[in-house]
Formats: sequence, structure tokens, C-alpha cells
Amino acid sequence: MALPNTTEPAGADYASSPWIAPSERDLGFGSKVASETRRRLLNRDGTFNVRREGTGFWRSLSLYNWLLQITWPQFFLLVGATFVAVNLVFAAAFYVAGPAALAGPAPGGPFARAFFFSVETLGTIGYGNISPQTLGAHLLVTLEAFAGLLGLALITGILFARFSRPIPSIVFSDRALIAPYRGKTALMFRIANERSSQLIDLEARVVLALFDQADGHATRRFSVLSLERNRVALFPLSWTVVHPIEESSPLWGLTNDDLARRAAEFLVLLTGLDETFMQTVHARSSYRYDEIVWGARFSDIFDHDRSANDLSVNIARIHAFERTPLPR
Repeated sequence: MALPNTTEPAGADYASSPWIAPSERDLGFGSKVASETRRRLLNRDGTFNVRREGTGFWRSLSLYNWLLQITWPQFFLLVGATFVAVNLVFAAAFYVAGPAALAGPAPGGPFARAFFFSVETLGTIGYGNISPQTLGAHLLVTLEAFAGLLGLALITGILFARFSRPIPSIVFSDRALIAPYRGKTALMFRIANERSSQLIDLEARVVLALFDQADGHATRRFSVLSLERNRVALFPLSWTVVHPIEESSPLWGLTNDDLARRAAEFLVLLTGLDETFMQTVHARSSYRYDEIVWGARFSDIFDHDRSANDLSVNIARIHAFERTPLPR
């Protein structure tokens, strides 16, 4: 089969055409990225494959965003390490203030007394067994009490932000398939909600990026793929997103070698509403040409319990597929 005509006619109606209008062609990646790099645009985890350089460390650092993005074990480990480090700093300050700065029992020696006194001060515990005696020690207590108030407020705010921020956990199948579909073929991949929270009004958008020759050099072109269904009102189970490969499809007539030669990449953008938080959530991923399996179909993902008249989804089988011949 011949490759489809990829040249837009003059005065093309982009509202009904699969090709994206020139003003929206790069989807925000820029013309340089679209024409000069053949690396994938989106990583499988949804992050952009872009490295930022030329700015200082502190200007590029987004500490608040980083604290929201790290995992819970990393967050608590960081908070614990910071707590110990702050107390070590103040313990060293109390120790430097001299042996007369603190009065009270000293299990483990003077530095241990300073450290545990710092813990009591920072945590506003104050058992009263150890107390400051000099002006310098009282000034350090004042400074540490102020630092403790600020630290407690900051950690509480970040904890609340982490709990209150809806984070979708959409599982994408490892591979997209070229599978039989109603006597023809279709590109399809499968997604499922890994969490118990409910997503509603989930919308999918699939954009195909292909390299074409234009004016003697290769440039990336983007086209929106028409889907069998681009929106589901409810998402309690799994959803197989299907793009029928018909004559109007940019994939019509293309082979696996064509996709590899033109560095094809399928960008997947999902938007939905988290029912618990009533906030819009987003998820994205991509499939490159080498992550497409030709001549396969997805295996059954459901567990059928006829005796209990129950239906469940086995998320572990979302990636499973089986080989099947394609129609000619």
C-alpha cells in the first residue's frame, strides 16, 4: 500500500482534518525540537524529555514542587534527617556556649545533654530536668523555639498539601497493539485506574508525531488520531482506547518499518475529574514505534465469578496480550 498523502492542501479545513493546524503543530515543543531531534518527546512516566541548562541552581530549584513530588518514604526520611540535623546544630551551639550554659543531669556527657535539651526545646516538650543558665543559652533557646514554630508550620502545610492534592494513578499497558478490529485493523492500548478513588468524565487524546521530508530536511508533523471513543463518563474498570485504521487515518498504509524510519511516537493525554476532590487531574504517556506490537490482541482482564455474580478487574493482567493474525 502506498503511503498516505501528507501534504495539506491550500485552504484545508483543519477542524475536520486529522492534521493539526500550523499554529498548533508543535504542541508546545517548539520548531527546533520538532525538526532537529529524533528522541522521544514524552517519557513513559509522563515526564518531558527536556533538560534545562543555563540557569543557576537556586533559580531552577523549585523546593515546594519537589517536596510534593517525592514519595512518602522519601518525605518522612527527609523530615527525620532535617530534624536530627537541626538538633545537632543547636546542640553544638549549646556545647560551645560552655559547661555552665546548661544545668541538669547529663547522661552520655555534655554534648548528649545539649542534644537532648535541643530536642526538648525544638519540640516544645520541656521536661524541666535540663535548663539554660546563661544569657547565651537563653538566646539560643529563643532562636530555637522560633525555628521550631516555623518548622512545624512548614511541615504541617506541606503535609496538608500532599494529602489534599489529587494524584491519579493511571496504569498504561506496556505495549500498544496493532490488532484486528471489525474486519480491519486498529491501534489500541489499555488503561486502568490503579487506585480506589473514582474518576469521571475521563477524556483521551492521542497525537501521532511522524518525521516527514519538507524543503530538503526532516521535520516532525503532528496529527490527532480519531478514536472509537474519546470520552467515558465513568471509569470503574479498564478502558481500551482504540484508533481505527481507516483510509482517513494517518496510519493508513504504513508498516512497522515505516513507523521506525519516521521515528513515530504516539503521545497520550488524559484528562478527568477526581470525584473525591472534585478537581481536574491529568495523566500522560507515550508509545514509540518500538513499543508497538503488530498482530496481537489484549487478553481478558476480568475475573468472572459466576457463582457470586461478581465482576472484578485484575490490574496485573493489563499488559497481557496474545498473538493473532491481522486481516489482509
